[in-house]
Amino acid sequence: MKEKIARGEWPIGSKIPSQRKLAAMFDVNRSTIITALEELTADGLIKGKMGKGTTVINNTWTLFATTPPDWNVHVKSGMHRPSQAMVQDINESEFNSNLIQLSKGELSPDIFPKDKMKYAVERVAENMEVLGYEEPKGYFPLRKELSAYMKTIGIESSSDSILIVSGALQALRLISIGLLQKNSSVLLEKPSYLYSLHVFQSAGMNLKGLAMDEEGIKVTAIKRADPQEGQAILYTNPCFHNPTGTLMSSKRRYDLLKECEEHQLPIIEDDLYRELWLNKQPPLPLKALDKNGHVLYVSSLSKTLSPGLRIGWIVGPEPVIERLADIKMQTDYGSSSLSQRVAAEWFKNGLYQQHMKTVRTELRTRRKVMLNALETYAGDVATWTNPEGGFFIWVHIHPSISMKSLYSRALKRGILLNSGSIYAQETGSYLRLSYAYASLPDIDRSIKIIAELIRELQV
Repeated sequence: MKEKIARGEWPIGSKIPSQRKLAAMFDVNRSTIITALEELTADGLIKGKMGKGTTVINNTWTLFATTPPDWNVHVKSGMHRPSQAMVQDINESEFNSNLIQLSKGELSPDIFPKDKMKYAVERVAENMEVLGYEEPKGYFPLRKELSAYMKTIGIESSSDSILIVSGALQALRLISIGLLQKNSSVLLEKPSYLYSLHVFQSAGMNLKGLAMDEEGIKVTAIKRADPQEGQAILYTNPCFHNPTGTLMSSKRRYDLLKECEEHQLPIIEDDLYRELWLNKQPPLPLKALDKNGHVLYVSSLSKTLSPGLRIGWIVGPEPVIERLADIKMQTDYGSSSLSQRVAAEWFKNGLYQQHMKTVRTELRTRRKVMLNALETYAGDVATWTNPEGGFFIWVHIHPSISMKSLYSRALKRGILLNSGSIYAQETGSYLRLSYAYASLPDIDRSIKIIAELIRELQV
């Protein structure tokens, strides 16, 4: 810890990690960490304040030579807003292999198609060329394959109207800085995954939540939001919505598109979970119904194949795609050439659709196990959705309990949860539980423990 302070990794004014994180970082027990903190405090290097953590206040190795910059000022003044403290904690904890991950929005490693991926990579290697920069819109063979794939879900789009991006999050970032004026409004479902991020707010946008029901966004909520032409855009996640699992009905999609057209309100359709249907194929995308270039369609391979590939795409009017492609080139000069070639191979040889059949079979089993566990252990303390696809079950906790305490106690028992509060303050009595990642025995065991903790906190 002294070395980190001496090297400037922990500069003066910065908060050091919690005792729990330090214990994990150095692979020691908490008592060792407490002793170390006491010694550093005695040396005048750190200072702890009740409720505010421990801060570095001195660096005896460099103070005599020069005054270091106060990086804490710069950290706080950056334009990109930090994630919520709980979100940061969850992001770090998701890499702890000792925890049962009921928070992760990704497929279990057990479902990862190692043999098919090896085949695709080998095919790419056999035809390997120099891996240079790709053209601004992305690797043309991949865009060509995606154009053909889009037709299978009702979207007619040429390769020129597709932009390859490094995941859907980058797509939203490009849209926020490339197409929206500062102080524009982003209308979106409430709750929504975007409330746990700051991709739009950091670009100076204002989020306006729209009420939902079992069919998706309430169209009447758009009128009440009074979107100003040219100063608003609507973001929606219509297939197996994150976090509620809601599937927008076909009629609601028609009505929503019609309403947005009347208000001249562009739409971002985030369709990451479409292929994860478990009962029957979902209704056509909004983009498939769009005859006037009203919808920007966003998807990726992160939820269905591999988040590590970092491959997503945007489909939209060519002038918009060209604008976003230019900004992307300024940002990172294009997504990984190797990943784009591997992704093209998955679509070219039919591997992707074969893989999706396996994924759906696995997810059906996992969903059943979690629903059965909830019925067995938590029927008296909670109600929940029965999603038709995706990864998540949206659980409403009925007793009035401290959700922060539930989160902390579950973490101590080795279970990582996502509280509904990170998706909207009004959903604090909810949990978003993922059945996609944890093993089947762990899913059952963790639901039993969560139910027990709820009853303990109820007393």
